[in-house]
Amino acid sequence: MRLFIIAGEASGDLHGSNLTRQLFKESPNTSIHGWGGDLMKKSGVIILKHYRELAFMGFWEVAKNIGTVQKNFKLCKVQIKAYSPDAVILVDYPGFNLRMAKWIKGQGIKTIYYISPQVWAWKGSRVKHIKKYTDRMITILPFEPSWYQKKGLHVDYVGHPLIEAINSFQVNNDFIVQNKLGDQPIIALLPGSRKQEIEQVLPIYLGMVKKFSDYQFVIGAAPNIEASFYANLTRNVAVGIVYNQTYDLLYHCKAACVTSGTATLEAALFNVPQIVGYKGSALSYQIAKRVIKVKYIALVNLIVDQPIVQELIQADLNEVKLERALKEIVSPEGMIRIYASYKPLRNLLGDGRASEKAAKLIIEALSNNS
Repeated sequence: MRLFIIAGEASGDLHGSNLTRQLFKESPNTSIHGWGGDLMKKSGVIILKHYRELAFMGFWEVAKNIGTVQKNFKLCKVQIKAYSPDAVILVDYPGFNLRMAKWIKGQGIKTIYYISPQVWAWKGSRVKHIKKYTDRMITILPFEPSWYQKKGLHVDYVGHPLIEAINSFQVNNDFIVQNKLGDQPIIALLPGSRKQEIEQVLPIYLGMVKKFSDYQFVIGAAPNIEASFYANLTRNVAVGIVYNQTYDLLYHCKAACVTSGTATLEAALFNVPQIVGYKGSALSYQIAKRVIKVKYIALVNLIVDQPIVQELIQADLNEVKLERALKEIVSPEGMIRIYASYKPLRNLLGDGRASEKAAKLIIEALSNNS
């Protein structure tokens, strides 16, 4: 079995690695080439392009880099043609992957989408595109099957792969000593995995360092971004930085400031009180505000359909409001409230076998095609 997989960001690399590891386990003779990151490479995928070269965020940012985006499309098509896979697995990353799906289908190659684009949030018209150009959609959020069913499309729900990732996590008891951290309780800063978003939110997060002198602040750095980038943003600020240790950081911290994305769910599954922040360019935000149709940006809030963690978006993400929100969640009352609100979350996310189920569905789809 020859597969090509496309994951364009850090979360896709994580979930893609767990999926491909399971595919190799279920079908040892499988060969997988694709686009992704270090985790997928470690799982056995031959990586042809790293996602660090793909991470353009926001409407305006993509437009500014349209030349590079177009070159990436051309390169991906050349590589798929040369490899001639039995199927292409698309992992989230809709701006690129949905467009690729049309071309892939036109080549007579089976297309399997793992982790649905957030069509329920915006661009619901993309469902027609998914119906036409995707042979199988495998979803990970509990509300997605019913949403798709109302649109006339059957999807396979396997549960969220973060459950298995966190279940398999082994705590490093020497984390504090190895990273030369102090005795004060930790507030984790998880500012995202793209430079554009980090530049927008991290300076605001760092404004909390002097306001919370009883805590130490530690950044969970994105593995795809060089240390010099963080060094430029943290000059004259007493803050720790750890690489490739986000789960240890979440395990050891008391609270977190988290940029919207997969990390919000990871923090919740580690039972960490959090403030969710998001800030984009003014133009991208104005466009997004007009097209996004969901009540919340944090996955935690979306899944339980309640505002259990506070969201500070765009202008609301400022030092005054962040300080107030952070004080609330590190208070005993605030922590008790958040711990209680997290309890139903894990039960909604499946049994921790998402990658296994997805791998079996993919193998089944290809067996039925042969």
